[in-house]
Amino acid sequence: MLFRSTRTLTYADLYREVNACAAALKKLGVGKGDRVAIYMGMVPEAAIAMLACTRIGAPHTVVFGGFSPDALAGRIQDSEAKLVITQDAGWRRGAQVPLKANTDDAVKDCPSVEHVLVVRRVGEAANIGWTEGRDVWWHEVVDAERGQEVEPEHLPAEHPMFILYTSGTTGKPKGVLHTTAGYLTGVTATTKYIFDLKDDDIYWCTADVGWVTGHSYIVYGPLSNGATEVIFEGTPDYPDKDRWWELSENYKVSILYTAPTAIRTMMRWGTEYPAKHDLSSLR
Repeated sequence: MLFRSTRTLTYADLYREVNACAAALKKLGVGKGDRVAIYMGMVPEAAIAMLACTRIGAPHTVVFGGFSPDALAGRIQDSEAKLVITQDAGWRRGAQVPLKANTDDAVKDCPSVEHVLVVRRVGEAANIGWTEGRDVWWHEVVDAERGQEVEPEHLPAEHPMFILYTSGTTGKPKGVLHTTAGYLTGVTATTKYIFDLKDDDIYWCTADVGWVTGHSYIVYGPLSNGATEVIFEGTPDYPDKDRWWELSENYKVSILYTAPTAIRTMMRWGTEYPAKHDLSSLR
């Protein structure tokens, strides 16, 4: 399973990472039924965090990394999240996205938050603030649990799996609750049959885990089918407008799933960009 151009995870790797994260969450006081907010970019740890929450029965609410501190605060307050998982910063078009700083602004008004778990993505250049006793580094607490195996919670079919909020463009965001068994059954089946997924496919959904498409067709659907997939941190036009085609050629992508808006944009850019690359792997 290919997560990004600088990192490859096998399913065995993923299993170990998810168990380590689940063990760390439990040590930070998160248990069955507790809510966890995830405010991250498209890094492997975002998917790992989602799966770790699900393993211990803690409903997660993923907030799109492009949302403001106010938007994040509203979702944390509504879900009464006990813990927030974020990054020091993210990268977008070569510039930093201040995810930790935004989280700091948001949690000022969120008394339910006990800890902020921070992934080091940018490093010293991020120059982040730190609240002792509340903030903890992922690489310290999760890495310390490597080798642990957390028994998955045995849950009823209707146990809450995650809460995903509407965008708020037509009013206050509304939390849509997805339950465990029905959701997983649906996304497993649709991934397999709608995409006609084969054992040798290299699958890539270009969405973000901040949206339901990313939940269903980046994390839960493909992984429940044992797919080999690409997860991409970036935009289709940086460093140039052929970025998706470059990655498709490099990784021999056979199924590319994207949005009509992206297709219309690329049609305006013209055929020169895909024409630079060998896209014969796409079926």
